[in-house]
Amino acid sequence: MDSIWTRSSKLPRFAPLEGDLRTDVAIIGGGMAGVLCAHQLAQAGVDSVLVEAGCIGGGITKNTTAKITSQHGLIYDKLIRQFGLETARLYLQANQEALARYQELCREIDCDFQEKDAFVYSLNDRQKIETELAALERLGFVGSFESELPLPFPVAGAVCFPKQAQFHPLRFLGAIAQGLRIFEHTKVRELMPGKIVATGGIITANQIIIATHFPILNKHGGYFLKLYQQRSYVLALEGAPEINGMYLDERASGLSFRNYDRFLLLGGGSHRTGKPGGWKGLESFAGQFYPQARIAARWATQDCISLDGVPYIGPYAKNTPGLWVAAGFNKWGMTSSMVAARLLADLVQGKRNPYASVFRPSRRILRPQLAVNGWEAVLNLLTPTAPRCPHMGCALKYNAAEHSWDCPCHGSRFGENGELIDNPATDDLKKKNG
Repeated sequence: MDSIWTRSSKLPRFAPLEGDLRTDVAIIGGGMAGVLCAHQLAQAGVDSVLVEAGCIGGGITKNTTAKITSQHGLIYDKLIRQFGLETARLYLQANQEALARYQELCREIDCDFQEKDAFVYSLNDRQKIETELAALERLGFVGSFESELPLPFPVAGAVCFPKQAQFHPLRFLGAIAQGLRIFEHTKVRELMPGKIVATGGIITANQIIIATHFPILNKHGGYFLKLYQQRSYVLALEGAPEINGMYLDERASGLSFRNYDRFLLLGGGSHRTGKPGGWKGLESFAGQFYPQARIAARWATQDCISLDGVPYIGPYAKNTPGLWVAAGFNKWGMTSSMVAARLLADLVQGKRNPYASVFRPSRRILRPQLAVNGWEAVLNLLTPTAPRCPHMGCALKYNAAEHSWDCPCHGSRFGENGELIDNPATDDLKKKNG
């Protein structure tokens, strides 16, 4: 179940840590967010190192659909209602600047970067589309209403964001990682103020950035309540038509579409990790609407979802000076990774950043999703079955589609042999649980 990105790229490899070292900034996590942080700091002349438990790009980054866009569903009307006009404007501006930074970097990188329009469509609710367009007008952004799309079904309408982008994420990642101080196969064993105890040595750092997708430190920040994870699925269809854009259903259960090379990437099937799911719905849709196409690849991905639809980027917690986090990208990991890198690079240098208040992790948590996350945790903590997740002890559920054991509380996943696949757990299942 390799993605087309892993099949068509070769990433540079880095040696494990051997011995103690000192640095200004240590970054934990070698996905897009972590490597971009390291790259941004290197550009600013800041001494930094990055440690990754496996290989860079080997986690969620390799399974993205690789859209670079500030159109994150029908989000801007919601942001205005929740946070006000100025915060919504800053959110949009931060993501548009992230898009521009990708455009700048990709001029020098062979990563199949393409400028494409992005569309969010509704199957049956034109009013939702018009409401979002009205919100964008208030923010000074020029979107457009579209009534016909090159998709195999009619829509009630769509919001178009012009001049967004798509690319090959691993080719980009491999290029920006060149020359950075990275240690692969280096697992963090313990975190202390200003110090990382890892396999191979101890790293002493003035500042530490945790960019591990789901934050791995439970003692602070309450991320085990503020985040949950979702699985979703992708088919790469060969022989399907060119659609010349990026398309997403406004419903959480809807479909997404984009082309890459000779493939149409058909995505969907989102559900909370630990609940039933798989590729059957996508296969059925492809068979009905693209009967001439062949399934060339299939894969699944996992996304951290925040309580209010905005990522957590900034101080890890109120009482953890020098410790920073980037998490909760809500299915928009490519753009959010760049936002995080630019914001955190400023913060660790003591510079003011206009977007710090928008993404601060310590903001209000009393949102409806908090009750859902709490209920799932209590329910699965009290479920008296094995195996159990080493993260916080929740009962694991067997994922028949992917042959794994998944945690409904926080999204950790394990292979049938007990090997860790996805965090926030940091250890394999014990043999007595397997």
